[in-house]
Amino acid sequence: MKFAGLMGAALFALATLTGCATQQQEEASSKVVYHVNDSSVARAAMNNVRNHKAAEPDAKIVVVTHGKGIDFLLNDAKDAKGEPYTAQIAGLKDMGVDFRVCANTLKGRNLDNNAVILDATVVPSGVAEIGRLQAKEGYVYVKP
Repeated sequence: MKFAGLMGAALFALATLTGCATQQQEEASSKVVYHVNDSSVARAAMNNVRNHKAAEPDAKIVVVTHGKGIDFLLNDAKDAKGEPYTAQIAGLKDMGVDFRVCANTLKGRNLDNNAVILDATVVPSGVAEIGRLQAKEGYVYVKP
């Protein structure tokens, strides 16, 4: 009987420790918001994000854009060399990266939500979204 009791206690301890380790691993995943307010750095920013995901596949990454930063997330957007952004954006979306576009910027430029690619989500305010992610969801801030 003593052996069975000790064995049960050992199994319980092992299960508890395993559960703690799993929880710590889940908590160890980074949550990062990349801030883009100038599309001239969009390629570099997306390269940073791709490298980040390669180094830390479980990282939760959100790219928030406003001002001139939304341009690469508009329909048919191309970089300075005439290359479309769509393939790079789609690849990052497949890796779990979220792209968000500021509605205030759209409104200020007389654009509606249909001007934005399907892989991006329109949020009421880009800067408010960055603040919310940091203050309420524990995201860290990166400015490429």
